[in-house]
This record gives sequence, structure tokens and C-alpha cells, in this order.
Amino acid sequence: MLNERDNFMRALQGEVPEYVPRYSLLWGIRPSILMGGRVKGVGTDIFGVEWVSEGSAIAAALPKPGDFILDDIRKWRDVIKFPDFSGVDWDVMAKKDLENCDPSLPRGGGSAAQGFFQSVMAFMGFTEGLIACAEEPDEVRALVEYLCDNYLALADKMLHHYKPDYVMFGDDIAAERSPFVSRETFLAIFEPVWRRYISYFKDRGYLAVHHNCGKFELFIDDLVNMGFNGWDPAQRACNDLVGIKKKYGRKLMIIGGFDPMPLLPPFTPTEAECRAAVKETMDTFAPGGGFSFQPDILDAHPFAPEVIEWIKDEYENLKTAYY
Repeated sequence: MLNERDNFMRALQGEVPEYVPRYSLLWGIRPSILMGGRVKGVGTDIFGVEWVSEGSAIAAALPKPGDFILDDIRKWRDVIKFPDFSGVDWDVMAKKDLENCDPSLPRGGGSAAQGFFQSVMAFMGFTEGLIACAEEPDEVRALVEYLCDNYLALADKMLHHYKPDYVMFGDDIAAERSPFVSRETFLAIFEPVWRRYISYFKDRGYLAVHHNCGKFELFIDDLVNMGFNGWDPAQRACNDLVGIKKKYGRKLMIIGGFDPMPLLPPFTPTEAECRAAVKETMDTFAPGGGFSFQPDILDAHPFAPEVIEWIKDEYENLKTAYY
């Protein structure tokens, strides 16, 4: 049987896998210098944004509310300064960053600290950031192009020292009910910089996975057109994943597709209900390929421990049943 790395990569490049692959965000490794002073997401990043964690964010950190570093998009050149990383010993850093990596698992890589839309919101907060997108789109575009220039300046070193199997790029631009911006705004400001960033790696032969939570289906055609090969976490509750798979087949791997909401507290699902939910997901998306289960997303929700075990165990029971 193929190991998980080879099986996942087979599926990501559009072939039928040997068994249903699984995927984990933890397979993505970015150079640790890009995290600045953040530890497990919390702390001050390379631009001076303070990130905090609180209950409503589940497993994520957020920019400290009310303490944003940029209040006028027209002044971004005075505030947003990319650090000088010229003195970094990449050999030493990469060795430390990769010391716990399992070679039997796929390795994702990237040279961006975070996505471009998310960066604007982190610098300004959502209210001022979205107003800036509407009132000063040229300034927002100039800012994200500046970030892209600097992230791509690190790309060759990342590829050489970290040797990823595929490239990861995330930019959460959608909430559960709708995207944060219109498609027109996306195409005018963010699509060009997404395309430029990922094209750098695609031109060098790398496959690419995009992370975007929420109702992202409005941008799926654009995502495929840019050359992305997979999308996580592909939340079924707010996207027409059946329609997306029917349209794109193995051209775009649906990573996720499991709806955890009916199994979360205050619900108390039985073992049979949990296993049935996994089987229904696998039966819907696994046939023909173009799908990966994503069990690590369970750890970001307050499941009862036994529920997590039932779900993971049922994936293991079923993964060889479709090919």
C-alpha cells in the first residue's frame, strides 16, 4: 500500500488514489521567521500586530480587538514595513523547523505569513479594512502587491531549504453566510495578487492547495483558473460541494466535506450516528477520486473525545472501500 504522502500526492495531481487520502493543516510548514513573536498563534507578528485567543475563536487567534496598527489605508507606506531577513541562517532554521516532520506524510510549504485579504483586515480591522476596499481600492491593491513582492523574495529559499511536496496558500475571504467582499472587489484587488503569488510556484512545477473557510463557492471557478489543485476545508453546510465535484471532478480536490455541526454539543450523537455521518460523506465524495477526508478539523471543535475517535476510526475502516 502506498504511504500517505504518495497516496495524497497522487490524488492531488488528479489521479485516482489507492485509498481515500486524509489531509492535515499541520502538514504545512512555513519558515518560522514569518511568525515573528507568535507562539501557537498568540503574540506579536512581524508587522507589529498583536494576536490574542479567546473562546469564540475556537482554536484560532485573532488580532487584538480595537488595537489595530493602521487607521488610514493611504498611510500604509509609513506603517507597514517588511522585516529585513538578510541575516537569517536558513540552513539552521529549516533544520529546526523540520525536525519533527514525518517523511511518510506530505509536506506543504509557503513563503507568506498569511493571506493578503487577511493581512489588510489584521492591520485595520474589518470595519476600516472593508471601507478601504470600497473607497481606496488602488491603495489596498498597492499594499497587497507590496506584501506579495516581499513574500516572493523568500520563495526560492523556502523551496530550497524546506523542499515541500506542494504549496499551501490560505486567505479566509468568506464567512459562513457569504463572502466578505463581492466578486467584483475580489477580481479587482485580491485575485491578481493571489494569481501572481501562486503562479510563481506553479511555474516551477508545484501543485497547490488553497485554504478558505466559509461560503467560498462564488470564487471556485477563479480558484481553478488560477491553477489550484485542492481546496480545504470545503465546508459542506455552506457550499454546493456536490455541484462543485460534478463540475470539476478530479481537477479540484475537495478536502473536507464533512459537516460536524449535527455532532457537536449540545447534541449527543451515538456511535452509530457518528459512523453513519462519516460513511455518508465518503459515499458522496470519494467515488472517482478528487476527495480527501480532513480529520484534523475535528480538533478545532469542542467534540466529545469519543466522538472524535469514532469519526477517525470509521474513516480508517472505510478508506480502502472505494478504489
